[in-house]
Parts: sequence; C-alpha cells; structure tokens
Amino acid sequence: MNLEKVIFGFFIVFAATLNFGFFIGDIDNPVHHDIYELFAAVVVNLIATVLKFGDRTQIGAIHLATSLVADLQLLAAAMVWGYAAHVAGTGLTAATMSSIVSLSGGALFANVVSVVILIAETIMQRR
Repeated sequence: MNLEKVIFGFFIVFAATLNFGFFIGDIDNPVHHDIYELFAAVVVNLIATVLKFGDRTQIGAIHLATSLVADLQLLAAAMVWGYAAHVAGTGLTAATMSSIVSLSGGALFANVVSVVILIAETIMQRR
C-alpha cells in the first residue's frame, strides 16, 4: 500500500464529505449550516489542492482544476458569510444563507467530480 496515495485519497474524500455536511439542510436556514463546518471544508479543500500540485499528468491537471474551483467557491461562500455577519449588519438572512449554500453546492459538485476522477484513475491502474 502506498501511503502517499492513501493520504491523497483521504483528503479528496474528506473534502467532499465536509462540504456535503455543510451543504445538507434547508437552503435558507442558518441553523442547518454551521460556520465551523464551512471553515473545516475550506481548510481541507486547501490542503487537498496543495496535494494535487505534484501530479504532472492530464488527469492531475483536471484534479487540480476541480480543487481550485471548489476552493474558489468555498472561499466566496465564506466571504459572503463574513460580509453579511460583520460588514453589512443585516446578519444571516434567508437570501444570504441561500447564496452561501448555493456556492458550497457548486464546490460540492467540483469535489464529487474529483472523487469520480480518483475512482476512475484507481480502476484504470494496472498492477
């Protein structure tokens, strides 16, 4: 067993599951979406992105692209949350929460694509 591939796969799947955990729930209800879960999703996605930098193959490029998309959308969701809570003074309204969850949904889709690529790559490997 290759420890590097285990760690790589772990962070890809962990990023997707954390993102899914944040995404699930009523889209406009802030009680169903925890700020710490969003923070954890952002951090783990950034770690997964760093791990994807070493691969120079075409599949590696797609892995990196999906990770960058997920990072961008999760960071945008975090910025919308921060703006609504600390700058705008309106707090987390239903409309704001819907935007945050929608952005995390886009990141979730990118993470799912990354997991599918990881599974396909694993199946295609020959011993």
